[in-house]
Amino acid sequence: MFLAYDYPLLSVFWTMLWFFLWIMWFFLLFKIVVDIFRDDSLSGWGKTGWLVFVVVLPFLGVFVYLIARGKDMGRRDIEHARAQRRMFDSYVRETAAGDRPSSTDELARLAELRNRGDITQEEFQRAKALVLSGPRPANGAISVMAPNAR
Repeated sequence: MFLAYDYPLLSVFWTMLWFFLWIMWFFLLFKIVVDIFRDDSLSGWGKTGWLVFVVVLPFLGVFVYLIARGKDMGRRDIEHARAQRRMFDSYVRETAAGDRPSSTDELARLAELRNRGDITQEEFQRAKALVLSGPRPANGAISVMAPNAR
């Protein structure tokens, strides 16, 4: 039984090409459906009309949509990506700023440690200089251990 003889190499390439075009077609169809729903400038009836046109007559509907509204698809994608980026950045800023204690809180904690006798005056001065110097480590903790104790 010779299977390769029944299905020549050129037929394999044609099959792969058609399969690739079929996948691209569905990708384009879904991208247009998402764009229809994402567009805020269209009314509900406009979205319904475009969706029915694209679903009932898919080839004609997709091509007409690309001709009529394709130029703005890229703009809407960029706006959506920028909005997502702004939301992500604001979330990161809020999350990162909420966990870090302020310099005043750290100084109060250091003074309490010194008053209890857990750290010496020299360690207190070194840690105080670190707190007042500016940027702190990512976890917000300042090491007050003596250099030889590490």
